[in-house]
Amino acid sequence: MTTTRPNTFDGLTLPVTADGGSRLLPADRAALPVTTDRVVRPVAADGVGASARRPDAVSKVRGDFAYSSDLWHDEMVWGATVRSPHPHARILSVDASAALAMPGVHAVLTAADVPGVNRYGLERRDQPVLADDVVRYVGEPVAVVAADTPELARRAAARVRVAYAELPAVTDPTRALAGPGLHEGGNLVRHLRIRRGVPRTADVVVTGEYEVGMQDQAFLGPESCLAVPAGEGVDLYCSTQWLHIDQDQLADCLALPKESVRLTLSGVGGAFGGREDLSVQAHACLLALRLGRPVKMSYGREESFSGHVHRHPARMRYEHGATHDGKLVYVKADILLDGGAYASTSAAVTGNAGCFAIGPYEVPAVEVDCRAVYTNNPPAGAMRGFGAVQVCFGHESQMDKLATALGMDPVELRLRNAVDTGSVMATGQRVEGPAPVAELLRRVAGKPLPPPACDDLRLLPGGTSNATRAEHLVRGVGYGLSVKNICKSAGYDDYGTARVRMYAHGGEPAAEVHTAAAEVGQGLVTVQAQIARTELEVGRVTILPADTEVGDAGTSSASRQTWMSGGAVRAACLAVRAALLERAAARLGEPARDLVYGPVVSAPSGRSVTLAELLEDGDVDETAVFRHRPTEVLDPQTGQGDAHVAYAFAAHRAVVDVDPELGSVRVVEIACAQDVGKAINPVAVEGQMHGGIAQGLGLAVMEEIQVREGRILNPSFTDYLIPTTMDMPPTALDILELPRADSPYGLTGVGEPPLLSAPAAIAAAIRDAVGVALDRIPITPETVATAVLAHQPDPTP
Repeated sequence: MTTTRPNTFDGLTLPVTADGGSRLLPADRAALPVTTDRVVRPVAADGVGASARRPDAVSKVRGDFAYSSDLWHDEMVWGATVRSPHPHARILSVDASAALAMPGVHAVLTAADVPGVNRYGLERRDQPVLADDVVRYVGEPVAVVAADTPELARRAAARVRVAYAELPAVTDPTRALAGPGLHEGGNLVRHLRIRRGVPRTADVVVTGEYEVGMQDQAFLGPESCLAVPAGEGVDLYCSTQWLHIDQDQLADCLALPKESVRLTLSGVGGAFGGREDLSVQAHACLLALRLGRPVKMSYGREESFSGHVHRHPARMRYEHGATHDGKLVYVKADILLDGGAYASTSAAVTGNAGCFAIGPYEVPAVEVDCRAVYTNNPPAGAMRGFGAVQVCFGHESQMDKLATALGMDPVELRLRNAVDTGSVMATGQRVEGPAPVAELLRRVAGKPLPPPACDDLRLLPGGTSNATRAEHLVRGVGYGLSVKNICKSAGYDDYGTARVRMYAHGGEPAAEVHTAAAEVGQGLVTVQAQIARTELEVGRVTILPADTEVGDAGTSSASRQTWMSGGAVRAACLAVRAALLERAAARLGEPARDLVYGPVVSAPSGRSVTLAELLEDGDVDETAVFRHRPTEVLDPQTGQGDAHVAYAFAAHRAVVDVDPELGSVRVVEIACAQDVGKAINPVAVEGQMHGGIAQGLGLAVMEEIQVREGRILNPSFTDYLIPTTMDMPPTALDILELPRADSPYGLTGVGEPPLLSAPAAIAAAIRDAVGVALDRIPITPETVATAVLAHQPDPTP
């Protein structure tokens, strides 16, 4: 039998195993293979605060890294999914006879074959594993097929005949808000009301209506997994963002005890929120348990667009009132999010969008209504920024409109209203940690502007098509400020678990870290190793594959893993240190409190013992659970309460060149300033900032899933455009380190802030260039050219 396995990460050897990390992890973790050609570096070079090299970097560049799509078992068969062609229909019958008659086809399963609860979901269990009576979006799974090859499985799936009776489809969220219910209880997923203060008369009032399109996470590794039946249960190797929540849902669907559903993280080719929900996991497990043999499932790109959730499209109405000198008096906002066919994380996204609808500004009176509704569009859920991205475009567009109405510089208007430490947010919560909003804005505004456009075609909006000349261009500059919460909120019991083992390897101390935290490309394995090196003062640290054999680490989202799992690793390391000091105290005959920990543990008397000598008495193994401070549920009537652990802030400045006639845009430069508390790995922080800016640029000018009557029209990277290296502008980054008092090492989550206000800043820059209102993103060339043409004076007398 041959199997590929999840990757094991060793901070000192690249790769970790002699075969490059391509074999299934041995059941006996003590037998974990390691290479002997260690390259020992000084601990300080790879500890907290250093730009430590990623242990997966070389293997990914060489193409040796094992992703979930590389999983293999000699005895496996392949699964494929039968999906609905209708946005809303009743299932009349399913006929699998033609598929089952094909040689090499082993099974076709429908809803009747789900042994447990035929429902799953992150916040509410409303989504069928396989549709039973009704389909609610195009692409909803109706049946799954197992066959000898992936091609045969797909052909067999095409032969499954499903009879439907089409039902009226509700694809407009405004209509859904008032229309017939697509689910029991109606179409409203959640309505968040926030009311604080009493609005008073303002000197200047501006209103606006804004829209944000549906963005895809566009991760490069499509959904895939390998389910292997074992004993009375199943071992699942998959790419996900949260192993334990998958385990909980799968156990209920499969009618198995949780301990019989064992998950191990495989190599993840990006996530950005799109892997929080189940996709292939339940289907592969169903087939594997039915057949008693391994089943692999892997989506193609087109199917991936149907197989995961997307960013919520948003419609927003704003009203801002201010004094003549630019102080905000009140803000009113009405936000409508299209949640699609099932709930996913719509309730939580509604919470974020509502809480941050006014932005990082001090406003004495706030009136916010934020709603998410069910429609027959593809399901929407988690995506980087999680509701704060959409409203940032709204509140920053309003701040620019207000600055114009006041005849005030947009930077000055923002500075006059920026929150600071001690400010009160819309929910009544006081900002306890650092809030350097004004400083962030001053930093990006104070950077030198890039030089004017030149005749180099590669640097013009029209590119090498020779469609644009420099003299035709207009330049614009725009700004954006953003705020978002870090970690889980609103009373959620958010925690991380870590197990750390210290042992002797070749006569030297070594450490092994085991968590269920999902490495999704953000560099978490590097951070865990850095923390272990710092706290244990050892050079050799191995990060075991994440799985459900260790306690829950929570989700790799909400910019929380370094805070939560990093905190858990640190706590477990400190427990190991304490145990070693007790062991040293027994050897040296002196109190542990008087000993100085290090590679050599020393006592005031001058006596000492090495860590290697202490480990001759056996391994030291400790598990720790880390929690942040408790939070509160928001008041259902007023939306007031201390709901958030911490806030993260960022500022962006965008510079663009626009050809008004063609509508083409080139983003010339983006400056970003962000407070990270403590940069655990500075180069990784820069990487997060570059990546967030790229996704923000995509949303601003090119990325949108085109949905018409519930159908995705562009489910490919040919038609769904994402920024390439040629689209990415130079970036000017400022990383502020203002340590917090309530987090490990004073850190603040860094993953989401660099994206939040990038789209708003780019949109503001385009408006500044062409001088017309652009109230929807993405802003396409057609949008720009049409708006400019509409505002030109009529040449006829």
